[in-house]
Amino acid sequence: MARWIVLLVATLALAAASAAPGRAQTGSESPNLSRITSSGTLRVGMSGSQPPLNFKSRSGEIIGLEVDMASALAGMMGVELKIVQKPFSELLAALSAGKVDLVISGVTTTPERNARAAFVGPYFLSGKSILTRNSTLAQADEAGDLNQADLKIAALAGSTSQRFVEKKLPRASLVTTPDYDAAVKLLLADKVNALVADREIVMLTAFLNPKEGLATLREPLTIEPIGIAAPTGDVLLVNFLDNAMGALEASGLMSAVRVRWLERNDWIQQLP
Repeated sequence: MARWIVLLVATLALAAASAAPGRAQTGSESPNLSRITSSGTLRVGMSGSQPPLNFKSRSGEIIGLEVDMASALAGMMGVELKIVQKPFSELLAALSAGKVDLVISGVTTTPERNARAAFVGPYFLSGKSILTRNSTLAQADEAGDLNQADLKIAALAGSTSQRFVEKKLPRASLVTTPDYDAAVKLLLADKVNALVADREIVMLTAFLNPKEGLATLREPLTIEPIGIAAPTGDVLLVNFLDNAMGALEASGLMSAVRVRWLERNDWIQQLP
């Protein structure tokens, strides 16, 4: 963890302790907080394939905006962070099964997901966009412009991108993939006409493949609030997370993390 995060977390841990109710501090009535504090480990589920939010570096370490944020949360709890990598489509099931304590992996808050998990945030706003070699598709102003029977569109399995294609583009043929790398390979091999994904993924992919003639939309097609998914029925854990995220925002740490991963590009050299 970067030195500036360590210093801020040490200060914010005291702030969170005084801000959160006493019961949430000890976790005596929260099975999840009790497990986290007694084990000394915060298990956070991530896909490890969603740059700049979370991705594997050349050395094999998972890094990104959400990793910095999760590290800060673990520091405020006084425990170690353990990242549990799973395919995106399996993350919420792992949360329900108690295999992870939180999911922080570019998860958009939707009514359907909120029925399976509690959400804290949003800590980030994204939106759906497309990546394509077709200059006409790249000029689309609304989803209806992409709803064509002769189009094949790739999307991450279990994501809101898959749901977007199913609901907004029913005439197009949907091809789901386990991760974004597989979807990009289909696009570059001309096996699909476009990839639907969050704006940041689309822009980064276009930047990393300057000779492939890739184009994207001028404006995203949706607004996607990204939040922390927590187990249902644990009000005290959610209360702690609310207080902790409030402290991270007020301190300026989250602003610094966003600048590092969303406005600077020096991290790109760490991509495989």
